[in-house]
Amino acid sequence: MADQSDKKSFKKLGARHKARRRAVDLLFEAEARDIDPADLLSERVSLAVREESVAPVNPYTRVLVEGVADDLDRVDGTIESYLQDWTLGRLPAVDRAILRVAVWELFHANDVPPVVAVDEAVELAKELSTDDSPSFINGVLGQVVQVAPQVRAAAAATRATVVADDEK
Repeated sequence: MADQSDKKSFKKLGARHKARRRAVDLLFEAEARDIDPADLLSERVSLAVREESVAPVNPYTRVLVEGVADDLDRVDGTIESYLQDWTLGRLPAVDRAILRVAVWELFHANDVPPVVAVDEAVELAKELSTDDSPSFINGVLGQVVQVAPQVRAAAAATRATVVADDEK
């Protein structure tokens, strides 16, 4: 019978976890290089096609990076609205990247339960950031989780209106 630490190790090795980690890495790098995350993603996808030694980009990594890039202003605005006595720019860059992935998932990834998005963000913070980051990220996301259902409902209503208008 596996104990809790075995389950946690298995969880960390899951494909979605790896995809999230790579998305965080790409968002971090794009910010450091001051380039559009979608452009960096295209660069990496092309490199993987050209170079056999480069691992292909996981489809979920692509979804995350493209999603965050497309909705960056709203994602950042949401994060900033829940920072108490902090600004987005004062956060460690890796924490910004982790929060961006998690907030995008909370708002748009209908197949990801909110508890999983928050859990994954906390795990990534444990792996990649400071000792204080996991609890900080958990606190911010705990507030975002409260508004996520309304944001998802509004997005679904907007999509339904667009589809209805397209069918006319």
